[in-house]
Amino acid sequence: MSADYVVHGSVAVITLNNPPVNGMGLETRTAAVAALRRAESDAAVKAVVIAGAGKVFSGGADIREFNSPKALAEPNLHTLIATAENLEKPVVAAIHGVCMGGGLELSLGCHYRVALPGAQVGLPEVKIGLVPGAGGTQRLPRVVGLELGLNMIVSGNPVLSEQLAQTKLFDRVFDAGADLIAASVEFANGIADVRPLPKVRDLKIDYPNAEAFLQFSRNTVKAMAGPFPAPLECVECVAAAVTRKIEDGLAFERERFFALAQTDESKALRHAFFAERAASKVPDVPADTPTREIARAAVIGAGTMGGGIAMNFANAGIPVTILETKQEALDKGLSTIRKNYENTVRKGKLAPEKAEQRIGLVTGTLAYEEIAQADIVVEAVFEDMEVKAQVFRKLDEVMKPGAILASNTSTLDLDKIAAFTKRPQDVIGLHFFSPANVMKLLEIVRGAQTGKDVLATALALSKKIRKTGVVSGVCDGFIGNRMVEQYLRQAFFLLEEGALPEQVDKAIEKFGFAMGPFRMSDLAGNDIGWYIRKRRYAESPDLVYSPIPDRLCEAGRFGQKTGAGWYDYQAGERKPQPSPLVNDMIAGYAQEAGIERRAISDAEIVQRLVFALANEGARILEEGIALRASDIDMVYLTGYGFPLHRGGPMLYADTVGLGNVLETIRKFARGRHGEAWQPAPLLERLASEGKAFNG
Repeated sequence: MSADYVVHGSVAVITLNNPPVNGMGLETRTAAVAALRRAESDAAVKAVVIAGAGKVFSGGADIREFNSPKALAEPNLHTLIATAENLEKPVVAAIHGVCMGGGLELSLGCHYRVALPGAQVGLPEVKIGLVPGAGGTQRLPRVVGLELGLNMIVSGNPVLSEQLAQTKLFDRVFDAGADLIAASVEFANGIADVRPLPKVRDLKIDYPNAEAFLQFSRNTVKAMAGPFPAPLECVECVAAAVTRKIEDGLAFERERFFALAQTDESKALRHAFFAERAASKVPDVPADTPTREIARAAVIGAGTMGGGIAMNFANAGIPVTILETKQEALDKGLSTIRKNYENTVRKGKLAPEKAEQRIGLVTGTLAYEEIAQADIVVEAVFEDMEVKAQVFRKLDEVMKPGAILASNTSTLDLDKIAAFTKRPQDVIGLHFFSPANVMKLLEIVRGAQTGKDVLATALALSKKIRKTGVVSGVCDGFIGNRMVEQYLRQAFFLLEEGALPEQVDKAIEKFGFAMGPFRMSDLAGNDIGWYIRKRRYAESPDLVYSPIPDRLCEAGRFGQKTGAGWYDYQAGERKPQPSPLVNDMIAGYAQEAGIERRAISDAEIVQRLVFALANEGARILEEGIALRASDIDMVYLTGYGFPLHRGGPMLYADTVGLGNVLETIRKFARGRHGEAWQPAPLLERLASEGKAFNG
């Protein structure tokens, strides 16, 4: 059973019991319907209370049933709601903790609703590309009003119960600390004989000039929704609540729910939702693996990356010490951290006292001995193996036993770094993305000897510092940078063949990327890629690269920091301006190399860049560097600006069809630089079997 049934005097209390959030799964729905019918048939029962076990009322649909026949099997959520609504005895929803999605829709089908303060109430379906599907758009505006109801549905954001206490949503919000069940039973006894039973469906939406408000809302939402159709569909469903009879409105809502469920955008959002949860699961590291305590942290390096990493610890309430070799560099780093917090306060995103509290958690030192007692130390120094060697030998010497030694390396061999210590089991990669205090992705690199408890600790830490942790095996560039190298190779080859930086960037940004490859390189610093390529030339002399980006760097055009890169920049501005000098350099190289430049379509640009990612992603998956295709998608959604509505490079390839992707790659392999287009064996196999990466 997923619902408990207990009678208190003349009140039956039905408790939804489906941990962890009392999801409205088939078992729970079946048990709840049976309990309601049991209460109806018991002459001694005068009223019913529906509550939730544990810390919440209900988080809504049971995500374990998503995309399965169980989600729609009878009794479905509509049937459960109708059973409560049509019961001939009063049904009271007793709400605490969380009341979201289907949980709120169930409560709206009850005759009365009571709550404890602090309960989060909302309809978050829009965040996975859907409209509420069990009456939420029809009933919520009837109890909280058109304007508030529409805002809650379109945003998907929860509202605290006490902020809704004066609306018709709640008949009573109890005092904090009240015993919810006892208070709800008392309330139920008080209304047990009231007739007729009040139903939300019978309420009218009274809003002056509602059509003008709805049209204004359509215009506003359309401008803000971008590529996602669900927000505007939410408006249309709420409009149906105003203009149609309740049964017609419910039918319209359900029709729009099923239509949206078939869209690529909703599939992408649902994919991201599940992918984020799957990323924290490592098959050989059980959920109950012991973790190490992280009460104190240290960071080596006070540069942009080191400072951002330190802010993550401070934001989570963990004291952190930054170590530098020179006082000037340390002072500059600490000053930058203070300025970052002050800017956040200025924007109204952080209270001044909170900012000072976090600043107070960050200290600096020039002595390794002063970080010796830290539970974790993150190295964020220059991306050079010799520099890393010096740091890790010193850390091995001074850090206390059991301290986790983490490297922020973005490309280097973590196993070699671990070998500089006598405790490789304590070494792990924690690859933050710039700006480290903002970007969600944390690539967690598992070395050959990394302890399972260290990996479990890193995954737990990623959640504590509000990052999406994705586990990667050891290879050059790990998941993200190994793939982006092939993406950039194609971007550079496109320049040789006829495109210019501005066209490539515009095409991929129109596809939905936050930033094109050339704007991205200018922001990060073109010299960083140059340094990595020089190492590549030594290690893989047969790998063909375009010489154009090297020539750019030889001219000192490192990007925004030098005021010139692929684009020109006005002093003090970040807006890129097409550079005639760079365009001439590109054309000059093509002429010198005997390349006849041609017109390149935006469609070809997108295919070459995105399919290069997917093809390399397939190799990474086959090699076991990534645990699952959805992990690769999470890396690109949270770290590289891949468009959320397309779900990541692997899901996008699935959407296009792997057979189509393979055919296109083979076509590119017959063109210039065909050696860069060898299809990954996994791609070939899955395409031949009619399967997908995210199968």
